[in-house]
Amino acid sequence: MPSNAVLEAKKAKVEKLTEIIKNSVSGVLVDYKGITVEEDTKLRKELREANVNYFVEKNTMLLRAFKECGIEGFEEALNGTTALAVSNDDQTAPARILGKFAEKAGDDKFNLKAGYVEGEVYDQAGVVALSKIPSKDTLLAQLVGSLQGPLQKLAATLNAVADKKKEEEAA
Repeated sequence: MPSNAVLEAKKAKVEKLTEIIKNSVSGVLVDYKGITVEEDTKLRKELREANVNYFVEKNTMLLRAFKECGIEGFEEALNGTTALAVSNDDQTAPARILGKFAEKAGDDKFNLKAGYVEGEVYDQAGVVALSKIPSKDTLLAQLVGSLQGPLQKLAATLNAVADKKKEEEAA
């Protein structure tokens, strides 16, 4: 039977994980077996640059933390090697970055297991679908671009009409 010190340390760890999960807007569980240290270092750097916290944790600790947060449905995903990537401000960043990495690494090395966005649980297929969504900045740029085109055409048309009226008045 574990000592009280060990149990207290585990409780503290679960409390810390619970706080991390509660403060996040999204997270993705991955099976990272088979990647090299170099690949892992590059991945961690990219995740850091996107303000995504990435860490390896025991499955039982993660399961308890998710239950404390009221997020259920990860029982099947939490087996084998597991890492968790969480973001406090971007709903798609963990899935997008890890999905891109998983495509490059191949199925036998790095797999998306499951994830959540604002408390809603997604299975592997759902996380893969999330990984295809562009970043918020990209979506906003696309929106501005799609709005800007018709406005430029309208301005050019109005300008042409005004020029035509000036020509007619001058003649």
